Amino acid sequence: MTRKTAVAAVAGVLVVLGAAVSPGAPKPNLWERWQAHDPRSTVRVDHTRWDSFLRSNVVTSHPSGVNRVRYGAVTNNDRETLEEYLREMESVAVSGLSRSEQEAYWINIYNALTTKIVLEHYPVKSIRDIDISPGLFADGPWDAKLLTIEGEKVSLNDVEHRILRPLWKDNRHHYAVNCASIGCPNLQPEAYTAENTGRLLNEGATAYVNHPRGVLLEGKKLTVSSIYDWFQVDFGGSPEGVIGHLLNYAGEPLRSELEDFDGRVRDDYDWNLNE
Repeated sequence: MTRKTAVAAVAGVLVVLGAAVSPGAPKPNLWERWQAHDPRSTVRVDHTRWDSFLRSNVVTSHPSGVNRVRYGAVTNNDRETLEEYLREMESVAVSGLSRSEQEAYWINIYNALTTKIVLEHYPVKSIRDIDISPGLFADGPWDAKLLTIEGEKVSLNDVEHRILRPLWKDNRHHYAVNCASIGCPNLQPEAYTAENTGRLLNEGATAYVNHPRGVLLEGKKLTVSSIYDWFQVDFGGSPEGVIGHLLNYAGEPLRSELEDFDGRVRDDYDWNLNE
């Protein structure tokens, strides 16, 4: 079976995926304020503090294959390192950076702030229980304006859906920003930089697609991460696009199994804390 035929065949039975996109999934909506950049800039943002925190507190050898964070064992020194890092990032003149520096900056900001939020409310079963966003029916911390960057109040949703997604249009960013959950792609044990971002994005995509929480095929039942449902617009905008994306990163035997698959599809996501 050719790749084109495989995509068409599998997409034809995607009766669940895309059938009811989560109403809470934000669409990319460009915040024009952050389009400015300087392609000639040679400034390098120092992410050393965040890198140090990650190397000390992210466990990459968990038997589940999911990177875990030692929230309960984070030292006072590491907490201060994280706080200092975020304060430093608030003082960065982001608009004057090159695009590659900006990309690493925003990914790191998102992950560092998410980690800080969890630590401030730990112990907690799920990040969704941290209801600090404005609004009577707020769910989680994603709309809370917790950082001030170049005079602008910025939230996690701003970073992901108003900056990263619309500016770069790179669906691999879904494998980079981490929501502190088991179902989420791994939090990398190193900081993103202009030099390593491409490698880490590819490694994150490959690891997730080939892990059961990303794609699980059991006989005639295929379960994919709800990320591919919530943000289908970033994966080709259709079930066919999702399958085509998965085939780009699937290793054997998953790739061959996907190509031959003709069963039913559902999506799932585990919001339990990645501790």
